[in-house]
Amino acid sequence: QVTLVESGGGLVQAGGSLRLSCAASGVIFGLGTMGWYRQAPGEQRELVASITSSGVTNYADSVKGRFAISRDYAKNTVWLQMSSLKPEDTAVYFCNARGFRFKAYDYWGQGTQVTVSS
Repeated sequence: QVTLVESGGGLVQAGGSLRLSCAASGVIFGLGTMGWYRQAPGEQRELVASITSSGVTNYADSVKGRFAISRDYAKNTVWLQMSSLKPEDTAVYFCNARGFRFKAYDYWGQGTQVTVSS
């Protein structure tokens, strides 16, 4: 069974930085696209950033220039470096991995809380 475990969330003041980590376990192949989503109270879950197995990245407009996603393909680990944080970045951040290997897969972590105080 594949498990994604996030870490690195917490409370930070506006303008500060945090680094989220997500490590996959129980998987014997390199995962496809890995990404970070977030969900604020009363809001829908939204894509923050994603990175393909070949390293192509995609960012939400709201985080471009402030967040950076990276991964270690061999270790099935992905990071999200968040800088210049704003109160509107406050949300639960979820790690995701999706792709196709014999069949489609779509794995989610349990989420980690990020709170940015003004």
